[in-house]
Amino acid sequence: MIEYIKGEVTELTPTSAVIECNGVGYLLNISLNSFSALSVGKGSKLFAYEVIREDSQTLFGFTERQERELFLLLISVSGVGPNTARMILSSFSVAELEGVISSGNDKLLKNVKGIGAKTAQRIIVDLKDKIKPGSVTLNTTAAINQEVSEEALSALVMLGFPQNVSQKCVNKILSDNPSCKVEEVIKAALKML
Repeated sequence: MIEYIKGEVTELTPTSAVIECNGVGYLLNISLNSFSALSVGKGSKLFAYEVIREDSQTLFGFTERQERELFLLLISVSGVGPNTARMILSSFSVAELEGVISSGNDKLLKNVKGIGAKTAQRIIVDLKDKIKPGSVTLNTTAAINQEVSEEALSALVMLGFPQNVSQKCVNKILSDNPSCKVEEVIKAALKML
């Protein structure tokens, strides 16, 4: 199994990234969370998961080990395949998904495209005992970052910037400097927008 791929990001879309490593370009399917943390032309390390089938060989990439661990837990649930797991991870951050599962909030999971009521309930039942808040997230900075991120995003949207573009900027700023305060994030985002 491939543990990770480290190299330069040569192509990037919201659903995939190409990482060049020693002259070979690896196409990895990614979540929106990983997309926000990557930039073309920068060196990156993506934790990998490989799916091998008769007719295809697919790589999934994650900027954080915790996100890959959640992905593996999700695909262990009957009826949840790799693409569905990636869709769930694109809809929630690691900390948010831990909270949704540990609190048993299947209504939020049903909002994800491709997840019905039965699948949402199955995810909760199968993973509730395996996930406790903070069990996958290894540090408390994620909660702090989430709070700073939400406040900064709210301010930028009130200033008239589109939410999806603002979210990407905020995520990029916080991934580069996790200790930023709300004001610093807003100022940096205004320079990027």
